[in-house]
Parts: sequence; structure tokens; C-alpha cells
Amino acid sequence: MDIFADLMMGLSVAISPINILYLLIGAIVGMIVGVIPGFGPSAGLAILLPVTFGMDPIGAIMMLAAIYYGAMYGGTITSILLNTPGESATVASTFDGFPLAKNGRAGPALVMQAAASFVGGTVGVILITILAPLFSQVSRSFGPPEYFLLAVMGMLTLLVMIGSNWKLGVISALIGFALGTVGVDLETGQGRYTFGSAELIGGIYFIPIAIGLFGLGELFYAFYNGLHKTGTGGIVQYDNEERFWPTAQDWLSTRMTMVRGSVLGFVVGVIPGAGATIASLMAYSTERSLSKNSENFGKGEMAGLVAPETANNAASSGAMIPLLTLGIPGSASTAVLLAAFIMWGLRPGPLFMEQNPEFAWGLIASMYLGNMALLAISIFAIPLFVQIIKVPYRMLAPCIVVVCALGTFSVHASFVETYLMFAAGIVGFFMRLYGFSPAALVLALVLGPLAEEALRQTMTISRGSFSIFVERTPSLWIIGVTLTLIVLLPMLNRFGKPKVEQPAKADG
Repeated sequence: MDIFADLMMGLSVAISPINILYLLIGAIVGMIVGVIPGFGPSAGLAILLPVTFGMDPIGAIMMLAAIYYGAMYGGTITSILLNTPGESATVASTFDGFPLAKNGRAGPALVMQAAASFVGGTVGVILITILAPLFSQVSRSFGPPEYFLLAVMGMLTLLVMIGSNWKLGVISALIGFALGTVGVDLETGQGRYTFGSAELIGGIYFIPIAIGLFGLGELFYAFYNGLHKTGTGGIVQYDNEERFWPTAQDWLSTRMTMVRGSVLGFVVGVIPGAGATIASLMAYSTERSLSKNSENFGKGEMAGLVAPETANNAASSGAMIPLLTLGIPGSASTAVLLAAFIMWGLRPGPLFMEQNPEFAWGLIASMYLGNMALLAISIFAIPLFVQIIKVPYRMLAPCIVVVCALGTFSVHASFVETYLMFAAGIVGFFMRLYGFSPAALVLALVLGPLAEEALRQTMTISRGSFSIFVERTPSLWIIGVTLTLIVLLPMLNRFGKPKVEQPAKADG
């Protein structure tokens, strides 16, 4: 396979004027979503997914992907200026980002985080370009047994990463699987749990559930924590600083940090269930242990900001490999992206890049362009995003509720789905409050029907024998990889935690 020729073909698709417009809109919206404290890419994708309904699939997925990795850029702005991570993947950026701002270096910190995000994202996309075709070729021998095992692997790795709350994660996943059984049984034609409602014959659509859990659920949780009462008086102003741009020493001292963070982040991102949060924490911990100035970490060390920033953006790129080549969403955000693929009649998997080359390579090529656009936007539009930070949350909240309701209703013009969305919002709030996992629920809702279909096909092929899972070489490989990940992921999780407890910030 000529990777360069495929990439050029994808680039020719991505650079059409309308697709470039969608890409820029997604990049800007993604940064805005990242700037809003308490939100993140999964919430932004879920809320804005209905907007893409009826759009050209390539342009729509380019916009959604730009929202996904653009939120990583925006989330760090609040981490630096407000000591409040925009979402979980930028928590580690507060450790040294906010002390840098308090030390009068907010401007250089903002520019360095943009450059680090660009490097991490670009390295990640280069590795996607090289490795995605290889993953696709290896997985072409997969059949129904392997698809079922892949779905199981995606769920198990996520549940392992939940850690001490794995029991609540299992319950969350079981709820998602239960919701996935609603509708008509494709094999028998019998209705399941429709309660006589004609609108439930086709099953429970993922969009109202995702919007409710991530959109309204996060909003209600923010209100519960009193975010609507807080002002922005703690924001660190940067416009009065003597030097806005980083020094030559900043660039020289962090050049290898960017390389290490990018590679580590990408590797962790490829592992289903690990994600950008673990990647950023591991990168911070690794850099701190390798640094000659480890005692300065937590006090305003530039490497302490650059390491997690390169890692979380590289991890976001890495997560696209299992999504595109195996059809495994490793996080809530990629689960929403998978649902978007399915909405347009596309099923990511081993044959996806071969059967839909314009779509797959157009998306990969757009990520190169998106990272360049985000670098420019995140540096030169900083004053705009700072103004967004200053908007009181109580003013943003009603707008979010309206967008959630209109977005849900616009998909199928269904009041039932709108009611489901509000109900999911209430459920999402209580899930967050008591430690359940909305991400596990959404993943199970998306993967459940796919796993059920694959399992039934497998049982038909094997005439009801489960021995088929140990008789096929690809199945044995997947089982081995799954068991390895179950053992490895808790170790990765613990690796980052001992040294990444938030350093003391007496001045914060």
C-alpha cells in the first residue's frame, strides 16, 4: 500500500473549501468547549452531534474530530490562567501551568502549551499515517468471533481503568447493555421492552442518551458543585507581562520533553481504555523523574507543562487507531465518534480503510490541517478565549440546555427522544454524584448491539459451541492481548499516581 499516495488522496478530499470551513468551525468550537470548565470533548461532541445530521459525512466527521482534539488545546487555557482544568486530560497541566502564570509567565506558558499541543498532535498523526494501514492489514482475517472479542476487550479495559469503582463501572455498563436490547429482535422479529411504544421499535437511539449523560448531566453536576456561584476573580491576567513569547531557553530545555511526551502519549492512547488523562499523568511523572530540576516541578517548571500537553494530544491521535482499524472506542469521546460513524452507515473495522479510503484518509489528512489551524488559533485568539472564561456560568447554562433540547429534537423530531434526553441528564447527574461511569454506559450502549450481533453470528457458525473462540488464531491473540491489558493497565494507572499528587500551591 502506497501510504504517501493515500495521504495525498485524503488531502485532496480534505482541502475542499467546504471541508476546510467545517474543519475551522470544529477547531474553534472545540477550543470553546475545552475552555468551559467542567465540560470536555465527550460533552461537546454529544451536544453538537445532531448539528451534523444531514451534512456530508466527510465534512461532518472532520468537524467532529476537530472538536475532539481542539478541546485538548482549549482545556489548558483555564488550567494555566484559572487553575481549573477544562477537562480531566488537562489536570496535570495545572501542576506547573498555574504556578508559571502566578510567577508572571502566563504568556510564555500559553504559547508553549500551544506549541506542545501542536507537536504532540502532529507526531500522533504521523504515527497514525504509518501504523493505521498496518493495523488494518493485520485485522483483515477477523470474523464474527473476533468482532465479539474486540467489543469485550473495549469494555473490559475501560472497566479496569475505572479502578476502585470497578463495581459501579460494571453496573453502569450493564445499564448500557440493557438499554441496547430495547427494540425489535433481528433474529426473531419480536419486540423487546418497547412497552407498546412505536417510537421504541427501532431501539433507543444513542444521541439523546449521550447528550443527556454528558451534556445535561455535567451541567447539573456543575450546578451542584456551585460553579454557577463562582466568579472569575481568580483569573491570572497576562496582558501586562513584559514578555509574552517564550525564551530560547524555554524551547531548548523542553525539546526532548516534547519528543518523550509525544511518543509516550501516542503509545498509551492506542491502548483501549487508557486515554489522554492517563497519558498526561504518566508523561508528567516520567519527566519529573528524569529531570535534573525535579525539585522545581510544581513551582513553575516549563517541562512540567510541556510534558502532559504533548502527551494528551498525542494520545488523542493514538486513540483513533483502534477506532478506525478495529472499531473499538477506547473512551467516551471516541464512543461518540463511533456512534457518528454508525449514524452515517459506516462501520469502522479491519476493512474500513480499504472500503472507505476517501473517508478514512480524508479524516487523517484533516488532522494535519487541524493541528496547524489550532496552533494559530490557540496563540492569536487567546484574548477571545479569555473573554469566554469571564462569562458567568449561570449565563452559559441556559444556552447549553436549549442547545441540548433543540439538538435532540432536530434529529428525528421526536418528543419521546427529547424526554429520554432530559431523563438521561438526571440519571447522568446522579451517576457522577455517586461514582458511576457515564462513559461505561455509553460505550455499552454503542457496543452492546454490535457485540450481540457478532455473538449470534458466531454461535450460528459454531452451532452453539463456545470452543470457536479458542480454535481460531486471531481470537487467541485478542484474548491474550485483553488479558495482558487487564494486568498492565492498573500498573500504568499506579505508575502515574504516586508522583503526580498535586503539588502544594500556597499562592493559588
